[in-house]
Amino acid sequence: MLMSTTGYIEGAKIEKTLGLVKGNTIRARNIGRDFIAGLRTIVGGEITGYTVMLNEAREEAVKRMQGDAKKLGADGIVSVRFTTSTVMKGAAELLAYGTAVKLKK
Repeated sequence: MLMSTTGYIEGAKIEKTLGLVKGNTIRARNIGRDFIAGLRTIVGGEITGYTVMLNEAREEAVKRMQGDAKKLGADGIVSVRFTTSTVMKGAAELLAYGTAVKLKK
């Protein structure tokens, strides 16, 4: 599925706007990652455990957003955005959203 952060897809013409689509996931930290993160704040550097966790969350949210778009018969999503929010202490939601479109063949 073609996706873009802009309101259009380069080289394609939008035939029809189908509506808002979204996908989300909620991830919780774990004790092992928190321990390593605590050490990393002392010595500095990337907290790779969290980087991996957030990348996986982003991929899952995009996959779910694409599934939502497919249900509408879309073959593209424009104006894709990501947002995060804290759900509870130690857990955060990652949301991907955009506008599902049907592209002219």
